[in-house]
Parts: sequence; C-alpha cells; structure tokens
Amino acid sequence: KTDIVPGTVVSAQQVQVASRLMGYIRGIDVHEGQTVKAGQLLFTIDPTDIRGQVNQARAGLAQAEAALVDARADFVRFGNLYREESIPKQQFDKIKLQYRIARSRAMAAKAGLRTAAAQLRYAKVRAPIDGVIVQKLAAAGDLATPGRPLLVLENPAALQVQTTVSSDTYNHLTMGETVPVMVDGFSKRIDATVIRIVPAADPITHTYSVKLALPKTAGLHSGAFVRVYFSLGQRQAIRIPQTAVLERAGIRGVFVVDRQGFAHYRMVRTGARADGGVEILAGLNPGDRIVAAGAGTLQSGDKVQAKARAAKENAHD
Repeated sequence: KTDIVPGTVVSAQQVQVASRLMGYIRGIDVHEGQTVKAGQLLFTIDPTDIRGQVNQARAGLAQAEAALVDARADFVRFGNLYREESIPKQQFDKIKLQYRIARSRAMAAKAGLRTAAAQLRYAKVRAPIDGVIVQKLAAAGDLATPGRPLLVLENPAALQVQTTVSSDTYNHLTMGETVPVMVDGFSKRIDATVIRIVPAADPITHTYSVKLALPKTAGLHSGAFVRVYFSLGQRQAIRIPQTAVLERAGIRGVFVVDRQGFAHYRMVRTGARADGGVEILAGLNPGDRIVAAGAGTLQSGDKVQAKARAAKENAHD
C-alpha cells in the first residue's frame, strides 16, 4: 500500500537580510534570481547620521582624554604634597577621586567611539551565505529600519521536501528511510531521505509534518510541487464483511459460531474499512466462523445454520 501526498520543495537554508541601522537605502544593486557569494555587498545604508555620531564620539573622547591629563597631573602634584604633609588627607582623597572619575569617563568615551565606528560598518550590508536572491523587498531610496527584511536569500544546494502525513503513514515512517519523490511532467524518480518527523500532530488537520532531504543532483527549485510516495508495506490482517459487525450495549462485536452451531457474541476492535469489508485488529482468530449477515436479531446461545463464513487472514498492502 502506498500513500501519495503532495509536497513542496523548500530550502534548508533561508536567510532574511535586514539592516541593523535606520536610514535611507543608498544603493541596492542586486536583483531576484541573482547568485551571490558570502561577503558580497548587497546594499548600502546612507551613513550620514552614523558619521555624525562617530564625529561626536571622537570629540567626546578628545575632551575626556584632555580632562584625564589634567586630573592625572593634579593627582601627581597633590600626591607629592600629601607625602610632604603639606595638605590634609581629605583634600588628597578628593583629588584622587576626581582622577578616578576622569579615567572612567575616558574609558567610556573610548567605548562609545568603538560602538559608533562599529555602527558605521553596518552601513554596508553583505551576503551572509552563498545563495540566490529569491525576494527583493525594497528599492533605493526606501527607509530601512532594524529588523525589517529587505532581501531573502536561499541556498539552492540544500533543498528539502516539506509535507504532511496522516497518522497511519506517520506510524510507518522511520528516520533515514528512502522515499520516492516525483514531479509532474517528469518521469524521473528522485530518492529523498526522511530527516525530520515532528512527533506532534496539527490540532486542526491532525496531520504530522515531515521533511525529506533531496540529493544535490535533484535539479529542482525552491517552491516546486512534488508528490511523495510513502510505502506502508504489507501486513497480515483479518477482514470480515461490515455487515457482521454489530453494536450491543455500546460494545462493538460479532457473533462467532462454535462447533456445535451456537452463536456467541464476542467483542472485537475494528480497523480500516474499505470495499464493504472491515479490518479486525483484535477479538478474532483466523478460522473463526462468524455470522456475516442477519445477525441483528440473534442472541448469545442461539442455534444458527451452518452458512456462517470463516474469518480469513489476508495479506494487505
């Protein structure tokens, strides 16, 4: 038995590229479908505001360093006076505190300049991976804001098939299993590998998400529609006519005929139904004789004619 389900080809590595700065896009000279290399320039953000912040941070550092020079000179001079006992300890402690504050301010100014300079580097946005631009969401002159995607890149060398399966198919799946994939209009079969099975079903559709890795030679593209052929294998099962299954006092069962010809109601657990038959998962054994029709008026212990059918064990695929 084979369960054929639709699937979609997706990239295993997709990156949404955004700016870390707010500013107008000065140039974005790439287009959809273009192949780019990691580190390649994608677009530039107008750095005017950031340069102003860098200049302001540089001026602040110069001022803090000048103040530190004065504070250090005072600390050395008053330190000598204190050692000569020319000034009280309280006055020297005040000078020492001012020196420490000046040194902290200089360190903070240096950190501010480094941060501003780093922000300036973010004005040029480069490709984080080798890939293909599949979406271009902005143009030159647009206002870029942090977190807003401007480009979408995908790695075409790492493709997957994403699909959903029923609980029956889910129970037959194993990690690493090879599954055939077919594309409409192409006779070539592609062997995909199950790499991810989500163990939780969707609460609305009651289906399970499955991902399969495609070989690099598949020749497919992201977004393509495919059909996935999941094999459910073969198993031994007992099937009986659906007319033989009854409900008595809320208990599902069938009448089984013993060797003396007496009918006895036996509880069963049913499975899949198809073509007028029902699969019995528990409660019957191969060779049991059952009442296939007209059992609605029977009671346990009733004598029946020898027209009952034997439950058959068949191989279902």
